[in-house]
Amino acid sequence: MTGGDWSTTLLTDTAGTKIPVCPAAELPDGQMRLVEHDGRKIGVFNCEGTLYAIEDRCSHDNGPLAEGEFDAAACTVECPRHGSLFDLSTGRPKTLPAFQPVQTFPVEIEDDTITLEVD
Repeated sequence: MTGGDWSTTLLTDTAGTKIPVCPAAELPDGQMRLVEHDGRKIGVFNCEGTLYAIEDRCSHDNGPLAEGEFDAAACTVECPRHGSLFDLSTGRPKTLPAFQPVQTFPVEIEDDTITLEVD
């Protein structure tokens, strides 16, 4: 699957650290959703039933990771600009040219709604 199958959600709750992303049914296995909170974009990925969230920014050149190739089985996303492969569970790059990790965020399902915890 490529990053072309995504939608953007604007998150506006700035009072707390947990924010709703979408109903769990709207993010099936193998899909991702791009969300924005306080000017920061975050990709939320469903890897074979496990949810992960990382900042939508390649640590190599600040390119948009969510537009890259998402491999749900390997739980990775590839930067579309220069090909760095990022582990969605840790945010760490698996290949060069990126060598710095990107930020990850805790994700939960509460009352059938995916929530994201941001700082």
